[in-house]
Amino acid sequence: MLAVGIGNIAFAVLMVAYVRGASSTPGLPMWMWARMAFGATQLLAWARPEAGLPLLSIVESAGWVAGLTLEAAAYAIFFGYPQLRRYLVPMASLGVLLACAAFLNGLPRTQLIVYVSLTMGLGAFTTGAILMHPRLPGATALQRLIGANDMGCGAILAVWALIEILGSGITPAMESVAYVAGYLLLIVNGFGFILMSKQRDDARMQRLATTDDLTGLLNRRAFFARAEAARLLSLRLDQPITLLMLDIDHFKQLNDRFGHATGDEALVKFAATCNDALREHDILGRLGGEEFALALPGTDLDGALHVAERLRQGVVDTRLLTCGNHYTMTVSIGLVLVDPDEDLATALARADHALYEAKRNGRNRIEVGTAVRRRA
Repeated sequence: MLAVGIGNIAFAVLMVAYVRGASSTPGLPMWMWARMAFGATQLLAWARPEAGLPLLSIVESAGWVAGLTLEAAAYAIFFGYPQLRRYLVPMASLGVLLACAAFLNGLPRTQLIVYVSLTMGLGAFTTGAILMHPRLPGATALQRLIGANDMGCGAILAVWALIEILGSGITPAMESVAYVAGYLLLIVNGFGFILMSKQRDDARMQRLATTDDLTGLLNRRAFFARAEAARLLSLRLDQPITLLMLDIDHFKQLNDRFGHATGDEALVKFAATCNDALREHDILGRLGGEEFALALPGTDLDGALHVAERLRQGVVDTRLLTCGNHYTMTVSIGLVLVDPDEDLATALARADHALYEAKRNGRNRIEVGTAVRRRA
């Protein structure tokens, strides 16, 4: 108990420095306070027999309830269910009141420990079931592993407590298993929450490195990497791949006339319109400003023309709320079929030249780039 208590407080102290020095994952500060509550309670449980103060049993029980409540709140925040926190305060208050009532009515401390263990077991089993739920958004193998530990250890604690309550008799082996389950529950949850937070931070940094912040599309570097990989795969499979350059018409005038908020709305709605019209494996990226690029693996010239026309018409039908729906947005598109002997940069240059022709010929249109000339 002393070792686990010191460990939990050490966890909390380390997290104080981390939370204050960086942008922390949602729920991590709450989890830090949960570790602090658990650690203080465990130290109290270790020191209480020496103190000889019966009232400390109430404080100890309240500490367990507080730790469980804070941990549940941390998980609720982490997984995006902050509304669940409103139920935790009345439940925690009820738990503390029951602990006080049990002590004042002469319930032996050992029985109080049994009821607290039952509460911890049921709470851990419920948390584990949530982590193991197949519909949990963004679930990872790490979350499943923590969930399995929570369900297993929670079930052991709950069964042990129920056997004790029913008076069926607890063997020393069963008691040892229950204590080990309790330690595993606390330690795995402690390390597990840190690892889940790091995993989420890593995923966020990966998104920032590859995604355009405004539109949510691939940024320039990520588009080139994905499109090049698609080009090489199409070459190996002897399948066509087409490239499109897209540019929102008169974007500077749109910004000057209605303001940058309308310009941002135009970019966001343009990206959403394109995403709605594309397949999952099509590759769309924002190269900069109002210029976008699109790679269509497995699509020949006729298929790409059909996609481009669908995009062009979808953009025309888009309305911008920030300018009162008084503006019709259009897009010019340059399109090429990638030749097996040319690299991605050369194909994009041809598509960009076709885009220039679409602009020169009146905008709101599609131009197909000239084919690659082969040497005789």
